[in-house]
Amino acid sequence: MALVLLAVLAGSGEDLYGYELAKRLQKANRGEALFKEGTVYPVLRALSATGLLTSRIVPSYSGPPRRYYRITDEGRRMLSAYSAIWLQTRDFVDGFIEAGIKP
Repeated sequence: MALVLLAVLAGSGEDLYGYELAKRLQKANRGEALFKEGTVYPVLRALSATGLLTSRIVPSYSGPPRRYYRITDEGRRMLSAYSAIWLQTRDFVDGFIEAGIKP
């Protein structure tokens, strides 16, 4: 999930808060949630704690304050590294799946 959250934040032109990130993930999956909303927050906190994201708290008129997240330069470097590993892994697995499907 860390890779996906970093990618969404890298592609966004604005800071995003946890609920908004969860809804964007759900929308990208045709309205079905791949991740429970509650699992997004611990990952955001971990990414922030390791310096891959920064955050700021903004008061909300419709409820509790919201914590907005932004990807850091280090987060962008990590996203690039994670993406390369993901592509290698995907290609490796696809090779086995395709070999198993062939008659």
